[in-house]
Amino acid sequence: MLPAGHSINANYGHHVSAQEETVPLLGTRPQRRSSPGASFGFSVFNLMNAIMGSGILGLSYAMASTGIIGFSILLLLVALLAAYSIHLLLCLCLHTAVTSYEDLGLLAFGSPGKILVASTILVQNIGAMSSYLFIVKSELPAAIAGFLADDHTGVWYLDGRWLLIITAVCIVLPLALLPKIGFLGYTSSLSFFFMVYFAIVVVIKKWSIPCPLPQNHTLMYTEISNSSECKPKLFEFSRESAFALPTMAFSFLCHTSVLPIYCELRSPSKSRMQNVANLGISLSFLIYFISALFGYLTFYDKVESELLQGYSRFLPRDVMIITVRLFILLAVLLTVPLIHFPARKALMMMFFANQQFSYLRHIVVTLALNIVIVLLAIFVPDIRNVFGVVGSTTSTCLLFVFPGIFYLKLSFEDFLSRQKFGACGLVVLGICIGACSLTLITMNWAYNE
Repeated sequence: MLPAGHSINANYGHHVSAQEETVPLLGTRPQRRSSPGASFGFSVFNLMNAIMGSGILGLSYAMASTGIIGFSILLLLVALLAAYSIHLLLCLCLHTAVTSYEDLGLLAFGSPGKILVASTILVQNIGAMSSYLFIVKSELPAAIAGFLADDHTGVWYLDGRWLLIITAVCIVLPLALLPKIGFLGYTSSLSFFFMVYFAIVVVIKKWSIPCPLPQNHTLMYTEISNSSECKPKLFEFSRESAFALPTMAFSFLCHTSVLPIYCELRSPSKSRMQNVANLGISLSFLIYFISALFGYLTFYDKVESELLQGYSRFLPRDVMIITVRLFILLAVLLTVPLIHFPARKALMMMFFANQQFSYLRHIVVTLALNIVIVLLAIFVPDIRNVFGVVGSTTSTCLLFVFPGIFYLKLSFEDFLSRQKFGACGLVVLGICIGACSLTLITMNWAYNE
């Protein structure tokens, strides 16, 4: 979820200093560090940290709503398009020497372009942080209940909303207020290993929960009469399918950190960085697919939009599930303060550009962001809504639309060239995916109401 050693979350935007925000002259070469740089393997690890995040918890639900083959095709399509859009960004990096997403917007469309990119990253960050805090709301009560011997139903310390507020005030806000929290860039890299451990546990626990699912939410086996519930669906289309593509786009977004990772790569070249991207996306695809497949084959149509909730119901005191839950919560608590940094930077860029640093402004903006994400996490009833709305709007823009538009604007190639034709197709596809998904999600909400 986070590149090791960076004060950024690459899924949500590059955090750069004021000195880094100057735009090099067109045609100059990117400035490289004097240090040897990151190795190929470490760069792949950084990119995988950037890719993998809370979206992994919603992919089993996406598979249940599209079928195994339908999900596989869509996930592969999103992964390939993500790799292609990274290819376009790397081409732009060579042509312009720009190494941040916001500055690409500035170079392409001036200040409005930079503000558009910054606002998109801000909304993406807010959605990401609210999805993480939603996990705190849903999983922290189950984690505490796992250590309690008796039934404590109804007590305040098992109320997810109160626990969310307490953790946001006592842990997230103080860490986000720190002027420098670079050390969390290292510790939050553990979240990548937590995701891998999560996938392993999902595979192992496939054989711990019987099918049909126990009727009384315990493993005292009482079958639900219809055994057809245990037959996986290869293709599925329903109102819930509208959430699948946005969730996948949300899960593969890493583009705001591709250029910074490229600049830190040892012996940097476009082909070498493209290999880093291809390998990172391929390994992330593998982990995503395995966890989604075995999560779906465990619960079938009863899979929850947040996968861990199903395990909380049927394996509430299982040691491996408890450790996974604690690891995910730890990853959340280490990551949310970091996402505040690019979110706050984007907000400052939009409203307080070229102003000197102010501790009062720093505190007010951080507090306002914290209040917004806590309210979203409390009042949004389902994490799939976060994945759906954010994935169909800001994620599709950062993943598909912006790389294509910037390439069309900044590249000197003929418009009928293969690259520009591909960039145009990427823009059209991204707009269609976002518009269709958002329309279907809105219709689904209206139908449920």
